[in-house]
Amino acid sequence: MQIAGHDNSDPMALMIDVSQTKTGDPLEFSITVREGDSETHHSVTMAESTYQKLTSGAVPPEQCIEGAFKFLLEREPKESILSRFDVTVISNYFPDFESQLSRYL
Repeated sequence: MQIAGHDNSDPMALMIDVSQTKTGDPLEFSITVREGDSETHHSVTMAESTYQKLTSGAVPPEQCIEGAFKFLLEREPKESILSRFDVTVISNYFPDFESQLSRYL
């Protein structure tokens, strides 16, 4: 996935891979963020109610998580993102997260 300010033809382009690792409630995801030879790994949970609140079910859960990472990566380096967290904690660090997320979906 291309991130704003990053060119897909650039070998240093930022890539976000999201895979759902557990269904049910909460959903669990494994995320790998790659940039050049460097990558970080993250585990994220998201309750069904949070998913509905953030997207009204308009996009798949994986796309919601990808959008959350796009949001985060515009604000901090991948190495600063927690390795394990619930998507709701993003608002603790960035109060505009919920209002801005739709821009990243």
